[in-house]
Amino acid sequence: MEGLGLALTASMFWGIADFVGGLQSRRRALLQVMLVSQGIALLALTVVVAASGDQPPNLVRLLPAAAAGIAGIAGLTAFYRALAIGTMSIVAPIAATGVCVPVVVGIAGGEHPGPLQLLGILAAIVGVVLASREPDADADPGSSHARVARTSVLLAIVAALGFGAFAVGLRSSARADVLWALVAARATGVAGLAIAYAVVRPSQPLPGRALVPLAAMGTLDLAANGLYALATRHGLLSIVSVAASLYPLVTVTLARGLLGERVRRIQELGVVAALAGVVLIAAG
Repeated sequence: MEGLGLALTASMFWGIADFVGGLQSRRRALLQVMLVSQGIALLALTVVVAASGDQPPNLVRLLPAAAAGIAGIAGLTAFYRALAIGTMSIVAPIAATGVCVPVVVGIAGGEHPGPLQLLGILAAIVGVVLASREPDADADPGSSHARVARTSVLLAIVAALGFGAFAVGLRSSARADVLWALVAARATGVAGLAIAYAVVRPSQPLPGRALVPLAAMGTLDLAANGLYALATRHGLLSIVSVAASLYPLVTVTLARGLLGERVRRIQELGVVAALAGVVLIAAG
């Protein structure tokens, strides 16, 4: 039960961080949101690693995690942008289908997934298709609202691919050392964001009061990663992974309760199918 509790708490933290990230991306320049929140998370993670006293493994073994960091940051940037312009109740479940990527990579590498995982992939695909339906079937497909809706869905799919690639790369390096793998991934991700920020140079100033929610985002995300790692040590992976995959439910609940989001019935079916697919893949 301890592992299940840790996994559910991690899921809650991830869901809250995603919701806050979506809101902040509507109010601030996206690069500012990303760089500050991820930079704070990297700083906190560095302190944790330094306190642990663990020596870094061979740097070559951290290269997959470093590459994963770039993919993860690209996915997270696309995700926050999608949350900012689209409907969170649709974007979050679509992005969560990134769990399909490690399964597909495993199949390509000769692994044989179980029937539940294959069913989960099918459910996730069906869910994405249904959730991506236009809010109004009679709406002009060339209208600005329709274009924004399509863009948010495409960004959510990009986010799913980025999250999946991150999981693949991180898993490879984590066999050497979990904490150092996370540091490598965060460091390359933040470095990429810093370069992008220096090139774009957002003109919008970042007020001091914005640091609180941005710090909360980064801290919650980092805490969720740590809790999930602990959960895998104290509970069955099959149970822990399913519990941790429920984070979109938190984002969807907050979006509906605090923002009053409503979607069409067919899109609701898509959201349910996508979430069911995520759970089935995790349980397989």
